[in-house]
Amino acid sequence: MTADAINKNTHRTKSKPLSHSATTVPVCVLIGHSIEAVTSAVVLASLGQQVHLYADQEILAQQLHQYGFEHHLQALWQMYDQQQQIISYTLPKSADELIKRYEAASDNDEKRTVALYWLFLDSIGSVWLEDSWITAFNHSHQQALPLIMSGIKQLGAVAALSTRLQSAWVYYLPFVFLKDGDAYSSMLNPSLWLLGEKTSNSSHHLNMLQPLMQHARATHHADIATIEFARSSIMAMLATRVSFMNEMSRLADSHQVDIQRVSHIMGLDARVGSSYLQAGWGFGGNTLPTELLQLQQSSQAQSLAMPLLQSVIHINEDQKELIFRKFWQYFDGFIDNKTVMIWGGSYKAGSGRTAESAIHPLLALLWSYNIRTMVYSDKAQTELAALYKQQPLLELINNPYQQLNEAQAIFIISWLPENRLDIAKLNEQAMPIFDAQNALSRTQIDALVGDYMGIGRAK
Repeated sequence: MTADAINKNTHRTKSKPLSHSATTVPVCVLIGHSIEAVTSAVVLASLGQQVHLYADQEILAQQLHQYGFEHHLQALWQMYDQQQQIISYTLPKSADELIKRYEAASDNDEKRTVALYWLFLDSIGSVWLEDSWITAFNHSHQQALPLIMSGIKQLGAVAALSTRLQSAWVYYLPFVFLKDGDAYSSMLNPSLWLLGEKTSNSSHHLNMLQPLMQHARATHHADIATIEFARSSIMAMLATRVSFMNEMSRLADSHQVDIQRVSHIMGLDARVGSSYLQAGWGFGGNTLPTELLQLQQSSQAQSLAMPLLQSVIHINEDQKELIFRKFWQYFDGFIDNKTVMIWGGSYKAGSGRTAESAIHPLLALLWSYNIRTMVYSDKAQTELAALYKQQPLLELINNPYQQLNEAQAIFIISWLPENRLDIAKLNEQAMPIFDAQNALSRTQIDALVGDYMGIGRAK
């Protein structure tokens, strides 16, 4: 689906009033424009629910455009939008205005009922003042309706919000299961379903979400403060594992040991497990960096030093520049005015987002030496073009091998394993490869004619 089609479909419902159609089905009212909100709307529609999504329409259109690489999610969004199973509305300036729409509808001949309200806190923070939307829900005649909150906030913030809400049926659902690049499937079959409850043992009030709970590989319900702390702890642990392996990769370089082989061995130990043990340029995206920032702010609010957390953040930021330093050392600093090829730009293979990706510091460093950069990144091409449209040293290309003869080096930032690299074509040029993702297998490295520099592994 094209960007024009997305914008057309989104803005088509921008000012649509509440209609008399589909009034016999309870409505799930979602407030937010994040990918979590979009995915939740599509999943609920797939489960047969009628969804009203209130959002900043311009940001929503941008979000749908940005996530164009989520082809399945895009196709379902378009279908449910056309069928009016999902209807998007402009977010009112106040929660009171939104709630009164449904209170008025339930009192007249439409007989419209609301199944739940779902607030995506990251989206509404800049539009609705906290005090005003809490007051609006507390004064609502729909106190018996479940209210779900999602989003990453400082520890205890969501629990504090729940205590200020008079309703007993308040829940917190963190998206610890969402996988960028496979958002729809990962929510339909969650790896870990965490649910914070204001009132214990009350999840049966969320009837429309029962299929998701039942399909989850693991579930846990607890009070909201505990679920918040668990969410933050999980994400911080994953970030710590990544930074630990990246620190070990530097030691592996000095010992001429392949860190990937070490990672494999570590994963064989059941006490360690194999997840998040891959050395590379670090972690990016929105979730982990945002989580660490919020955790940092929580610790500062308690005047509590967290040196391990600070080290994780520092290692990750420094790691993003490591591959450039390897490039600089390889050429003994004589890198001015060269031409390089960069494969991948997203923060992870399979995604189209470049938030906190290593490509940004890499590009900045290369351009500071007047180095021409040819970038092949099929999924992130649109985002990179928008971010750097005025940069004359950037050339976005559609084929990773087409202009190799013009480059003096190749950088790999993100590459899907199923897209097998053509070693024969690489050997035609025999140029050095700087692999920030450790995308090449040991067999491929051994078959290269040119030099190879990875993260904690060399030829």
